[in-house]
Amino acid sequence: MTVASKPLTERHRSGLIFAVSAYVLWGILPVYFLSLAPASAFEIVGWRVLFSLVFCAILLTVTRAWRAFGAILTNPRVLLTMGLAGAFIYVNWQTYVFATVTGNVVEAALGYFINPVVTVFLGVLVQRERLRVAQWVAVAVSIVAVVVLAVGYGSLPWIAFLVAFSFGFYGLIKKRVGGSVDAISGLTLETMWLTPVAIVQLVVVGATVGVTIGTISVWHTVLMVASGVVTVVPLLFFASASRRLPLIYMGFIQYFAPFIQFFFGVVILHEAMPAERWIGFGIVWLALLILTVDMIVAARGSRRASNASVAAVVSTVE
Repeated sequence: MTVASKPLTERHRSGLIFAVSAYVLWGILPVYFLSLAPASAFEIVGWRVLFSLVFCAILLTVTRAWRAFGAILTNPRVLLTMGLAGAFIYVNWQTYVFATVTGNVVEAALGYFINPVVTVFLGVLVQRERLRVAQWVAVAVSIVAVVVLAVGYGSLPWIAFLVAFSFGFYGLIKKRVGGSVDAISGLTLETMWLTPVAIVQLVVVGATVGVTIGTISVWHTVLMVASGVVTVVPLLFFASASRRLPLIYMGFIQYFAPFIQFFFGVVILHEAMPAERWIGFGIVWLALLILTVDMIVAARGSRRASNASVAAVVSTVE
């Protein structure tokens, strides 16, 4: 028992390192995007798509995974599915970068805070999943939070909605693909689909306000080119963590990123947080607490059921 549990513990430890690294890197993305000023959100996302594709191609070459990637290209269903996933991640990237460069980091963080609730909601709406009572309560509490925040913002927090729902649909589509597409191949396909959009976007930017890459400074150009690495590396960390950690751990750690973004927006950028928004965020956090507690209870119940099943098998054998 001791020998078997030791590698499992080490696997969990490395998984925690990968997970925390991924979400911390996602959490400090606002700092990175703001350092790309005076580039517009459309230019940043355009280069992000192209340089992500280049970096993915380099990784496929280094890992000698082109043959496996080629096999994926022969599957029309997977190709179309990844194209749809690419469309949703494009909306997510564009909305998030726009929010960052226009001083709406806190609202973007709100999107990632409510994303777990949106995921639960989409499970019911799209996959006809049955929710537990606590999950229904969390959804109801979130609706109350949205109403309070709408009053606080004077309108619906559309940036948060776009961030949450685009990423929610993206996760739903990726879940349907399942284990047939690895992280690098998946992102390669997504960015391949988005490359024509990125090129058109950059041409339009160049013809109107002008592209900034190569015109500001060497450091600015390096940072813009590094957007591919900044995009892909956290994804690799996340994929590695997912393979090593139980879902309950990932459920806790996923809140690292929006909390860092929220802190950055409020403390560093001094974005407005009137009382109504604090109340709204507090209600959102209450919904997340309900979901987290429910997740812990469900995981413990599943573990007990599994142990009871094993015990029953052992007693039958004896």
